[in-house]
Amino acid sequence: MSIEALIRQHIGLHRKGPGGDAHTLRAFSACAGLPPEPVVVDLGCGSGAATLVLARQLGSPVLGVDLCQPFLDELEERARAEGLEHLVRTRCADFGELDLPPGSVDLVWSEGAIYQLGFEEGLWRWRTHVKPGGYLAVTDAVWLTPAPPVEARERWATWYPAMTTLDACRDAAARLGLDVVDAFPLPRSAWEAYYHPLVAHSEAFRSDPDPGMQAALADLALELDTFERFGDSYGYGFLVMRKRGDAPG
Repeated sequence: MSIEALIRQHIGLHRKGPGGDAHTLRAFSACAGLPPEPVVVDLGCGSGAATLVLARQLGSPVLGVDLCQPFLDELEERARAEGLEHLVRTRCADFGELDLPPGSVDLVWSEGAIYQLGFEEGLWRWRTHVKPGGYLAVTDAVWLTPAPPVEARERWATWYPAMTTLDACRDAAARLGLDVVDAFPLPRSAWEAYYHPLVAHSEAFRSDPDPGMQAALADLALELDTFERFGDSYGYGFLVMRKRGDAPG
């Protein structure tokens, strides 16, 4: 798939994936005992839907990390528009290879991005940067039923072969020395809030001659069909985890 086409398809959208401010706020409320000015990084932040919520709640700086500079440009513009430019910093970087000191972060946040590494692999890499007693809060695609429809499994095997259940994510966190303090699935409305604007925005590209864009539109159509037919069998799980003092790494 063309990364350039995907970026064009998502430029201008407030959210680059399923989610909502209410879900971000619920997860944040589980992060008890943060210091007055915590070190917070939002990994795979996109244009900063969650970054801005965190900055408003904390009143202290949040670092947004993403490999897509155009999305970071959008984040900076939105921060200025909201008068939050002093609370938002950005870094164009690979969140799989973070240039942050070990044990230096109070809160690692990531909505809809850890799948690029795989849930357990992502936690294994990111927990190194978290202080003992600090938090990781992430969303990831999970099965919501023990026996999903075969066709849904086949399609997701192409998109995200490592996809598992919320309980399996809990077990993975525990193996890595992370205590799950909250875990909940996002409702269908969190997906609709992403898909509806994306579909409307994508209409402008129907006659685009770029093969990459046409492939992206075809993939979106398949995603929508999957969601409409099987959306009750999967979703995003939001997990808030606290690093134990004896956790490795």
